[in-house]
Amino acid sequence: MTSTPATPATPATPAWTSQELDSIGHAEELEIASLRRDGELGSRRTIWVVRMADGIYVRSVNGPGSDWYRGTRARHEGRVEAGGVEKDVTFEDVTVDADMNGDVGSGINDAVDAAYRTKYGRYSADTIQRITSATAGSTTMRLLPR
Repeated sequence: MTSTPATPATPATPAWTSQELDSIGHAEELEIASLRRDGELGSRRTIWVVRMADGIYVRSVNGPGSDWYRGTRARHEGRVEAGGVEKDVTFEDVTVDADMNGDVGSGINDAVDAAYRTKYGRYSADTIQRITSATAGSTTMRLLPR
């Protein structure tokens, strides 16, 4: 019988607690700050946030040209605060064709669009159209606690 070499253990990515998911998911807005190249937090911005299952998602209503979004490009790390929860996070870019598990083919942006429409549907149709546009969708990120 042949033995298989042991696979080195890798640290598990921390998960959101159910309380954190509920608190952030029910919050109207989220404060976000990117970690700059020098390791300091940048300016905080107020943005909209949606929860889907065990994931927290954000996007830039103004697309990739937005200052706060451009700030996430340097280190893909930062800090968020919403619903009484303050957490250091990693910004994980969402590919247009991936589902919530990262599997290609399900189109997660459609689900994120629907979540934004449901949560913020009381706002003007123009505002909802902007946050669910292809331009905004190209900036969709999943927030991963760290």
